[in-house]
Amino acid sequence: MSSQITYPQPIEQAIAELESWLENLAALGQSSVLGQYTLSPRSLALLLLQKDPDLWSILKQDRKQQQEIEILLTVTQNKLKYPIDLAIAEARQKQAHSLEARTIQATKPAQNSFKETLHRLTINPLTGFPILVIILYFGIYKFVGEFGAGELVDRIEGFFEGQINPVVNQIVAQIIPWQSIQDLIGNDYGIITLGIRYATAIVLPIVATYFLMFSLLEDSGYLPRMSLMLDRLFKSIGLSGRAVIPMVLGLGCDTMATMVTRTLETKRERLIATFLLAIAIPCAAQWGVILGLLAQKPAALMVWGSLVVAIFLVIGFLSAKLFPGKSGAFYLEIPPLRLPKLRNILTKTWIRMKWYFWEILPLFIWASVFIWLGKLTGIFDLIVRAIEPFTVAMGMPAATAPVFLYGFFRRDYGAAGLFDMQQQGSLTGNQLVVAAIVLTLFLPCIAQLQIMIKERGLKTTTAMIAFIIPFAFGMGYCVNLGLNILGVSL
Repeated sequence: MSSQITYPQPIEQAIAELESWLENLAALGQSSVLGQYTLSPRSLALLLLQKDPDLWSILKQDRKQQQEIEILLTVTQNKLKYPIDLAIAEARQKQAHSLEARTIQATKPAQNSFKETLHRLTINPLTGFPILVIILYFGIYKFVGEFGAGELVDRIEGFFEGQINPVVNQIVAQIIPWQSIQDLIGNDYGIITLGIRYATAIVLPIVATYFLMFSLLEDSGYLPRMSLMLDRLFKSIGLSGRAVIPMVLGLGCDTMATMVTRTLETKRERLIATFLLAIAIPCAAQWGVILGLLAQKPAALMVWGSLVVAIFLVIGFLSAKLFPGKSGAFYLEIPPLRLPKLRNILTKTWIRMKWYFWEILPLFIWASVFIWLGKLTGIFDLIVRAIEPFTVAMGMPAATAPVFLYGFFRRDYGAAGLFDMQQQGSLTGNQLVVAAIVLTLFLPCIAQLQIMIKERGLKTTTAMIAFIIPFAFGMGYCVNLGLNILGVSL
């Protein structure tokens, strides 16, 4: 039984030419390749066809030899429908399956277990997407959105507002005579009353519930299957199924998701993922409040959700066309489905929460300092006045301008400002959906901005922000104009 693998004809022809070339060089005593390896000429030829780094580093010593090999590779590739590496891998896999079929005999027919059936349901787009929608509804919307961002935030925020902030304000007023320093620590935008309160009372419950759900899905083995199911869709936007994880994590906290983009294989993928997280993925604190705002207006909710998803896909598609480089290959081991273990879920959640505090809490404290400086120097008032003409152009009252500025420091604060204006009857349905769209697309929060600078660099982050700001206001203007032209009243 022959063990030699037969490759497609163009590859076999290239192997024969390389073998002859290597043997001729060896006969003339000119081969620097054969002299360093004990492999057969056929094996060396296959390595050369796959551009083995060690062999190519040797070939670089003779530019003429390298050019000859490159020409042969180009000719061979033009005769194939797939990359040479893939064609070689497929031939080897076919041979392995053939050997397996001839040497292994099953004692009884294989039977599809319940786990296997469930596995196939989760990766088949026809059944996988409905399953994903159910998980998003109950796991993200109900558990994280309503319970984490609603019930838990209300209780902890109420405790801060009723028990901690008044005590802090009272103590600072008694021991610090300067009002400006009092404002740095307490009052509306202090390090404790805003920075620590925001990180602990508002973001922590949302992130904790999201990490809990994320760990549950991870321990069950579902996340790799979701990545596999969405791989083809993500390929169209320059990413692979591996990028599903940071995108899903971004629905909890975009700052942490930006850090997780480190796991993506290529620089191009990390760049596209960071850009999409900054422009089209609302964090849990933000989308939780926006869902509450638009819940009583289903049409407005549909307009907001459909437009954000469309922008995510279109921006991703265009980024894939414009950004240089190649997407990484997507190889993923699929673990077996299993019932999640409570100990594993709690351990993973605890580890991620510790990481959250070490990485994120200092950023929120710095955000409080920036807000304090802006209020103290009057820069904020100048920025608000600069934003007002844009809000009016989008069909909203000038009083909406502070919502976008403070939303930069606290995403949910901006959405909460819209909620207050809605309660006061200051915004119509059309104005509300336009504001929600612009707030979603507008600048990422300051914590995410700092991580973007840390991960992608100042120059790249500046370029992204330079696109995001006019794009957000431009989309708001277009949506408002379109609604008015069509005579739609949400």
